[in-house]
Amino acid sequence: MPPTLAMRTLRSGDLMLEPQVAAHADAMFAVLADPAIYEYENVPPPSLDWLRERFARLETRTSSDGTERWLNWALRLPADTLAGYVQATVHADGHAFVAYILGSAHWGRGLATRAVQAMADELAAYYGAHTLWAVYKRANTRSQRLLERLRFAPAPQAPDGRFAIDADESIMRRPAVAMPARGESTAGAT
Repeated sequence: MPPTLAMRTLRSGDLMLEPQVAAHADAMFAVLADPAIYEYENVPPPSLDWLRERFARLETRTSSDGTERWLNWALRLPADTLAGYVQATVHADGHAFVAYILGSAHWGRGLATRAVQAMADELAAYYGAHTLWAVYKRANTRSQRLLERLRFAPAPQAPDGRFAIDADESIMRRPAVAMPARGESTAGAT
């Protein structure tokens, strides 16, 4: 695993990706209370205190055994509005598992596509990631379309069978090289 690097703030147009810290929990709790987010999986955070503790733990950026980097960015829009987050677990072997959550008020505007692409570029350039992986519920066609726009392709399984996916899930992958989504340009960091 390469030496720890400080996370950078990223930009994609008017969207800012800030390294997520415990201080984001208060505003993010309201975003994560949106029931539309949980139509296909997961549940909202049980309490604000729980979310603060989780964000503080993730702020360490590294697993206790040092084999994983936990990279999370809060998505900030103009007018100081948090819209959601993107996250990646980067393994020492260069495989990165990515995920994203965006409040439903911000769906359909290309924000998640821009945020995931900016994160992907950062993972390839600064964190040694060579392959990105994402799992989604098959019924969640919105997430599938997002991954397809970002040039993810269906994959038979995660590397080395790292984890099993549920019967109602699919896994996709793509190279972690800077490759803009169709019709979009890559984002720059600040």
